[in-house]
Amino acid sequence: MCGIVGYIGKKPVYDILINGLKKLEYRGYDSTGVMIYNQKVLIKKSKGKVTDLESLFTNSEEKKGSVGIGHTRWATHGPPNTVNSHPHSSSSGEITIVHNGIIENYDSIKKILIKKGYKFQSDTDSEVLANLIEDVKKTKKVKLGKAVHYALKQVVGAYAVVIFDSSNPNEIVGARLGSPLAIGVGDSEYYFGSDATPFLEFTKRCIYLNDNEMFVVSLKKGLTLREIKMDSIVDPYIQELKQSIEEVEKGGYDHFMLKEIFEQPQSIIDTFRGRLISPKDPISISSIEKHFEVFKNANRIIFISCGTSWHSSLLAEYYFEELLRIPVEVEYASEFRYRNPIINKGDIVIPVSQSGETADTLAAIKLAKERGAFLYGICNVVGSSIARETHTGIYTHAGSEIGVASTKAFSCQISLLLLMALKLGEKLGTIEKTRYKRILAELNNLPKSIRKVLSKNNIIEDISKKFINSSNFLYLGRGYNFPIALEGALKLKEISYIHAEGYPAAEMKHGPIALIDEKMPVVVIATKKGSYHKVLSNVMEIKARGAEIIAIVSKNDTEIIDIADHVIEIPNCDELIAPILANIPLQLLSYHIANKKGCNVDQPRNLAKSVTVE
Repeated sequence: MCGIVGYIGKKPVYDILINGLKKLEYRGYDSTGVMIYNQKVLIKKSKGKVTDLESLFTNSEEKKGSVGIGHTRWATHGPPNTVNSHPHSSSSGEITIVHNGIIENYDSIKKILIKKGYKFQSDTDSEVLANLIEDVKKTKKVKLGKAVHYALKQVVGAYAVVIFDSSNPNEIVGARLGSPLAIGVGDSEYYFGSDATPFLEFTKRCIYLNDNEMFVVSLKKGLTLREIKMDSIVDPYIQELKQSIEEVEKGGYDHFMLKEIFEQPQSIIDTFRGRLISPKDPISISSIEKHFEVFKNANRIIFISCGTSWHSSLLAEYYFEELLRIPVEVEYASEFRYRNPIINKGDIVIPVSQSGETADTLAAIKLAKERGAFLYGICNVVGSSIARETHTGIYTHAGSEIGVASTKAFSCQISLLLLMALKLGEKLGTIEKTRYKRILAELNNLPKSIRKVLSKNNIIEDISKKFINSSNFLYLGRGYNFPIALEGALKLKEISYIHAEGYPAAEMKHGPIALIDEKMPVVVIATKKGSYHKVLSNVMEIKARGAEIIAIVSKNDTEIIDIADHVIEIPNCDELIAPILANIPLQLLSYHIANKKGCNVDQPRNLAKSVTVE
């Protein structure tokens, strides 16, 4: 949930830390801080964003040093203020730590340390860990690496942690359990980050730590990687990253979110590359081909996910049951393991996550694996925890997504899930061949269709001006479009702070219609295929109660266009494709409303991109 950055080498560290933190602000941005070592430890931290931190450096001498660690925080323990900001130091000031995660047993450890005479300045669990490491180092008379190893065996919870010891300034130690941590390997220098974005411009050689692994990096001895539980040496696997620095820059757009919305045609191309060769060729997904018998003999498929990924999973339920005729369930990962779910051998569990690091989803994976399910992971980040913890799976290849509100990652998820359903349906013989070929052709044309929707941006921006003072929104969809109504409402809530709810259109009369009046804007997804005339009836009921209607319709609509106050057309397409296209104008509508309200579109309050703690 927080962002960690660090460096040890010969370069000036200040710019590496500050620029790295700016790239990680999507992970948390309520407070920030850095530690720079130059003959002595200098710590500066501040409530607010990285730009607030920069203003605290008043002279060039403070910026000198070639070893340092930094942190941008999403608060868990203690309010977001300067005192609770990271880095945290031990009582003596010798140990400095940055931490992402939660130490669940911090309170009991803290009480023991207080009795030993340790003093605490903050309300955080992270400061407890810093003092615990110092205490172990002194009582056991060991070096930092061993002290961290012993200390981590005493804590319960999740962590990505990077530690510096001023008594040995040529060394940095780090570890991971449940929260992501990456090491960039340079020429006699090392970079550290919650992901690779802080060091992409310096090195493409990257090590992603696995759970229960720790490292010791020394300028004299290099890198040592160990497994914590077994205390055994691990051979590091160095990946060559393909990601470019341009992917994590705004590229002339005002916000990352807008850039990522407009990147969707290319992201879909990248998702389909090597899988959807042409409208006539069969779909190629090696992980399905290799494990087809598992799918063929599956009793049921269970999707587990959170937030936007839950909406893509819900749409996948429609796709898979329609095209495979296999029972499908969709579970919130955050609830899954707490209700003693029934999981049997023969069940396929499909976790879906943009980051591949979602804590609730990873916990659900562990439970499903223990009970004998086959795990097929879907995520965007190569080398992420979900990719490592599942039996097999597939990457979406959506590219870097910096905006906290997911846009292109969601579109790539639902496009890929439809492609998977088509592949499996064709192999199982549960989809009629003519329809299979027609949908295949439309998927092949999907990037072009999305560009047509994006060309409506100015129209959508004009519509948005009318709703910046609205307090509530209602989103309605039916069938395949219902999950898109949920997703559209979530986007508006996330970035504009306007209360919005998504409902199945048929459920409107079972309660929500009581809310409808002239002050309640209603977004209706009413594409031609499916239950069009049922939705048309809903639109007429809404209009009769004075609400202002924004309708997403198929091109050349002749009925709803005369009733709705505002109409946004999407290309005519199969009902399975329509949700993918209908989602795009809802993203743009949310963006423009939030932007015109003056909200921080890329960094909405209280949210972080990757939820790596419960």
